Amino acid sequence: MRIGSLPVDGVRRYGVVDGDRIDLFPETADLFEVLVAGEAAAASQRSAWDETASIGVPVPVASIRDFITFEQHTAGSLRAITGNSEVPAAWYEAPAFYFTNPHAAIGSGTAVPMPPGCEVLDFELEVAAVIGKAGFNLSVAEAADHIAGFTILNDWSARDLQSREMRVGLGPVKGKDTATTLGPVLVTPDELADRASGGRYDLAMEVFVNDTRIGGDTLANMAWTFAELIAYASRGTWVRPGDVLGSGTCGSGCLAELWGWHCDRQPPPLRIGDTVRMTVQGIGTVHNTVVAGPPLHNVPPARRARRGRSPA
Repeated sequence: MRIGSLPVDGVRRYGVVDGDRIDLFPETADLFEVLVAGEAAAASQRSAWDETASIGVPVPVASIRDFITFEQHTAGSLRAITGNSEVPAAWYEAPAFYFTNPHAAIGSGTAVPMPPGCEVLDFELEVAAVIGKAGFNLSVAEAADHIAGFTILNDWSARDLQSREMRVGLGPVKGKDTATTLGPVLVTPDELADRASGGRYDLAMEVFVNDTRIGGDTLANMAWTFAELIAYASRGTWVRPGDVLGSGTCGSGCLAELWGWHCDRQPPPLRIGDTVRMTVQGIGTVHNTVVAGPPLHNVPPARRARRGRSPA
């Protein structure tokens, strides 16, 4: 199945996408119960489907974990920051991730506001797995059965904000807080079975800015499988329906990596009016245009504590 969503009379509705139409489930249908059952609920309404227009996030999002699993991207991004592309040993030991803002999830075609104070905006081409049923402390063998499907993820990144805040030893925070694109549809694993081998999916990935190709890769180059990412994410805790797990940026899938390899900010950071388009084989295409953002409201610097005093 290919699952999409549209707003109908102010209510987000989900349904099965088939070409240029979407057969919407009843408002009361639980999307994840439908996906776990493996068969579509009876459609209550049929609507036109146009992926070139603005469409909704294809699933209700509970949380977003974003991993970093492509070695080339990791090396190039490190070089952009430190001048050294050597990937640290700790990266290979376990799949690292951070939590980002589920309330900032947007669909394809939605405008992306420039983050307040940002002058170095970037994109990140990823694929995400969405959890369809709850699981606790899953093994790798168990984890694959908890995947409802896959979607494209664009992790919009304010690189200047991210660089400053991560010097504190936490983050990323506001550098990743404005928008995360998910879409255009959620594709169930059976739809991609002919591209799967050993838990990896050989899906071509490409990203364009204003119709100029910036980079691309194959999803098969992930250093871990999605089942391995889910097993790690669920270690000692729960994953639940609607949890989104990003693959991390593919090789040459963002500007920051290319800046590292080129030793220059070329191609340049995104500007207002730029349109970013991402295509993943078997899933589809998402597109978003950058627009002016809200004003920057200053927050004062920290009040410094007196020095020379020991804790009581």
